[in-house]
Amino acid sequence: MAAASDVPEPRSGSVPDLPDLLPVLARRALVCEYATLTGDGRPVTWPVTPYPGEDGATVDVSTGLTYPAKAERARREPRVALLFSSTSDAELPGAPTVSVQGLATVRDSALQANTDRYLRQSLAKLPEAYKGMPPFLLRRLDWYLARIWVQVTPLRVLSWPSGRLDQRPESWQAPPGTAAPPSDPAPRGPSLPSRSEAPADWRPFADRADRLGVPVLTVVDADGWPLPVRCRSAERAADGYLLVPPTGVHLTGGPACITAHWHAPDMSQQENVVLLGTAEPADDGRVRVRVVRALRDWSLTGSRLGRTLGFLANGRTLRPRLQQEAMRRGQAPPAVNLPRS
Repeated sequence: MAAASDVPEPRSGSVPDLPDLLPVLARRALVCEYATLTGDGRPVTWPVTPYPGEDGATVDVSTGLTYPAKAERARREPRVALLFSSTSDAELPGAPTVSVQGLATVRDSALQANTDRYLRQSLAKLPEAYKGMPPFLLRRLDWYLARIWVQVTPLRVLSWPSGRLDQRPESWQAPPGTAAPPSDPAPRGPSLPSRSEAPADWRPFADRADRLGVPVLTVVDADGWPLPVRCRSAERAADGYLLVPPTGVHLTGGPACITAHWHAPDMSQQENVVLLGTAEPADDGRVRVRVVRALRDWSLTGSRLGRTLGFLANGRTLRPRLQQEAMRRGQAPPAVNLPRS
């Protein structure tokens, strides 16, 4: 477990250099919020596990090959964002709350190497999540462990020292001309159809979100970038929420996403809720979000047996997609190569 000193605090007047801050957060945080834009410009924000980029210049996240929407949105529109704000991460006491806007590079031209990296790094970062799994079962999880990586090159950073959202953030911008490498070529053919129907009623999902703490709000800023922020408070309304954003950000009206989530310290359990709607700044400084719909989420809660059965049920739905998605990229489905140690 990291001490507070593991996460460098911003020096007076500036956010510390990125090599001092973002790789530490990416290494220590179990979860960050990752925001992408849909084809019609709506933000969608999901919790994911971050990792330091292998070259030190990026923060990397991954998504399953069998559910690639998080990567495909980033390939189509590389303006993405990351927010380090999880209130569940006891590994980061005293850490700043950090919102990062950057350019995404999607890597899926070497699926076997991607999968090997994910298994190696996730075993090291989340050992309890794999505890007790026999090798034969891990090999059967190829539908989950097969990965696409998204490398995020930071361009703009807002940092609230010690997570004090009632104070103005400090800001950083990358040098002019900073660019990201191009993504790997898009897969051939049309995307596979959605694996699940959107829920008809968003209110039961909001009931769950209300138990998970103050949510993250993502809007699209004036420059067209997704901007995720951890709110200071949230009040449920008949048509959605009244949210108090952190100090020092100007949130515009328009498409919005509310993300609420929780995870156990060892990641053995997690619950995620994502609600989509429209934001409208109010005169009192709050933001009203009228919720339109919920997204089907992937949550693992309850007893160990119940979580296992739920996870395997997802596998029955996703496994047929493994070969299809690999073929769309001109590759064989990756195997699960267990580290020798």
